[in-house]
Amino acid sequence: MPTASNATPTINSLSPSCAPKGGQVLNPFVNGQLLVNGQNFFASSIVRWNGSDRPTTLSGSGQLTAQISASDIAAVGTAAVTVFNSGPGGGSSNTSTFTITAGGVGPQSIAVDAGKFAYVANEGCGDSAFGNVTVYTIDSTTGVLTSIGPPVVSNDEGAHSVSVDHFGKFVYVANWGEGDTAGSVSAYTVNATTGALTSVQIVNGTCPGLCAPWSVVVDPSGKFAYVADEGGFAPTGVSMFMIDAMTGTLTSTGTIPTGGRAVSLAAAPQGNFTYVTTRSEPPGSTGAVSMYSINAVNGDLTPIGTIPAGTNPASVAVDPMGKFAYVANTGSNDVSMYNIHATTGALTSMGPIAAGTGPVSVAVDQDSGKFVYVVNSGSNDVSTYSINATTGVLTLVGRTAAGLSPTSIAIHPSGKFAYVTNSGSNDVSMYSIDLATGALTLIGTVGT
Repeated sequence: MPTASNATPTINSLSPSCAPKGGQVLNPFVNGQLLVNGQNFFASSIVRWNGSDRPTTLSGSGQLTAQISASDIAAVGTAAVTVFNSGPGGGSSNTSTFTITAGGVGPQSIAVDAGKFAYVANEGCGDSAFGNVTVYTIDSTTGVLTSIGPPVVSNDEGAHSVSVDHFGKFVYVANWGEGDTAGSVSAYTVNATTGALTSVQIVNGTCPGLCAPWSVVVDPSGKFAYVADEGGFAPTGVSMFMIDAMTGTLTSTGTIPTGGRAVSLAAAPQGNFTYVTTRSEPPGSTGAVSMYSINAVNGDLTPIGTIPAGTNPASVAVDPMGKFAYVANTGSNDVSMYNIHATTGALTSMGPIAAGTGPVSVAVDQDSGKFVYVVNSGSNDVSTYSINATTGVLTLVGRTAAGLSPTSIAIHPSGKFAYVTNSGSNDVSMYSIDLATGALTLIGTVGT
C-alpha cells in the first residue's frame, strides 16, 4: 500500500519578525520563542534558523513555536527562517527573513530625568512583539546621548509612552497592546549610577478601565502616576495610581472619565492640576482638553471641565510657572494656546497658531519657560516658538529638520539641549538650544 506523503510547508509570517541585537526574542506569552505562521505544519515539522534545527513544537493549526537562543541574535543582520517536513514528500518551505537590529524599532516617546539619563520607548516589530526601552547617558557638556546597552523589554506589546519621576528613581511605560492585549503599564527602578532599569511590576490592563494605555505621566511630587486610556468605547478615561516611594510599584486608585478618547496628559509643575487631550468621534472632529485638580494627599482627580482644542489633539504641555498650556493638534496642523487660571486651573483659549504638518508632540523649556517646541511628524521637522511672558502667545522662531516620522520631543532640564525620537529612521536627533533665541542646532543622531 502506498505511504501517504507529507505536504511541503509554507511560511506566511513570523511573530516577531525582528529583535534588537543582544536583546530577547519575545512574544506575548513566553520568552525566547518565535511563532511561525503558515500552512502544512505537523508535529514532526522543524523550524530551521540559518539552516540549523531549532527545538520546535506544533502550537496550533498553522502555527509552530521555535526556541531561539540569545546567541542567535547576538549580531546585527538577518537570519533565514525555514520549516522542514521530513519524507515521504515534505521538504523545505519558502524562506522568511528575521532581522536583528542595532537597537529598538519604532521609537515613540522620550523622557529625560534630572539631566543624567534619557529613556526611549520603542514600539517594537509589530504585532506579537514586545516593545522595549533604550537607556542613554547624557553628556552634561555636549548633550550627546550614549546608549548603555541593549534595550530593556517592556513586557507587553506597543510601548508608546515613557515617563520618569522627577527624582530619577523610577520609570514607567504605557503599553497600548496593539489590539492583541488590553495593554499595561510597566514599572522600573533606576540604577542611580548607570541609569539601568530593573523591572519591578507590570500592571495589566482591562477594558473598560486601564485599556490600551496611550500616555503616562508622573506628577511633580513623585507620589502619583496618571495614564491616558485610549482604548475602549469613547469616552474613555484616566487611570490613577499611587507610587510606592521605596519600590516604585503602582497601586490603582481608580479611573475617572474624560470628555472623549484620552490620548495624552500633562501635570502642571506645581502639582495642582492635570490636563488631558481627548479626541472626539467620529475621527477628524474637533477635540478637547479635559481639566482636573489634583488632591495633594491621595492624588485623586476632580473634574474642572472641558475646553475645545483643534482636530485630533495629540499632546499637551504646561509652562514651568503653570500660567500657560499648549496643545499640538495633528489633524488641524496647529497649536492651541491657553491661559491657566491660577486658582481654579481652568483654561481660557488664546486661539491657535500654525505648526508644520501633523504635529504630534509639544514640549516647553522648563528651565527658562521662554520657548515651546512642536514635533511635526508629517513634515519631519520641529517648530520652535518664543513665549510672550505676559500673554503666553507664541511667535514662530523657525523650523528645524528632524529624522523620518518624528514622534516625540524632550528638553534637557538645563534648557541647553533637545531630543527628538524618529520612528521612521529608528533614531534620536540631538540638538543644542540657543539660550537667547531658542533656535535648535543639530548635534547628531543616535540609534535607538
